[in-house]
Amino acid sequence: MIYGNPAVKLERVPVRPKQLTLPSRDEFLQLVEAVARAGAWCSHDCADLLRGLAFTGCRKGEAAAIEWRDLDFAAGEIVVRGDAATGTKNWTVRRVPMIPDARALFERMRSERADERLNAKVFRVNEAQNAINSAVRKLSLPRITHHDLRHLFATASIESGVDIPTVSRWLGHKDGGALAMKTYGHLRREHSLAQAQRVSFAPVAAATGNVIPFSATA
Repeated sequence: MIYGNPAVKLERVPVRPKQLTLPSRDEFLQLVEAVARAGAWCSHDCADLLRGLAFTGCRKGEAAAIEWRDLDFAAGEIVVRGDAATGTKNWTVRRVPMIPDARALFERMRSERADERLNAKVFRVNEAQNAINSAVRKLSLPRITHHDLRHLFATASIESGVDIPTVSRWLGHKDGGALAMKTYGHLRREHSLAQAQRVSFAPVAAATGNVIPFSATA
């Protein structure tokens, strides 16, 4: 007869966070160009979906649900509602600011389809994985998924100086930034090396032109 839980003294094995392998920004642009020029009936629309995912950080299902009425150009925001039946992942509507690339994308798309009703879907395709796979093979890039573009948005935002809690809110996380810190708390190697070059113990010239030496006894 067992009088206690034999596993009570077992320790939880820590789970290592998955190392993200993301395309560089140049590789992303090459990917989009390859998708756009693939020659399929939906190539142009697939390329726009990839741009939209990378420029907004939306999940694939969230992007598929965006309608023209959800683009608030006056406020510079996107209203992310999610699927009509299932909502967003966290069942909340959120407003995501349009970065300049996103605004340019949506303004161009709207100008091309100015006659569409406000409740029409912005993106004409819901997914583009086959197009991505074909372009990746052509460019000899590692595998890229729709969700990688969400990660790319977050990483680009952080590398541009946006703080992690703010990025977390843009992504729709409800944990105060804990998941974002775990996932994006790193900086990609090339960015880290570039930032390291800004650290210096050399004398700093003050605004008056005087030189203030580093004090080792501060």
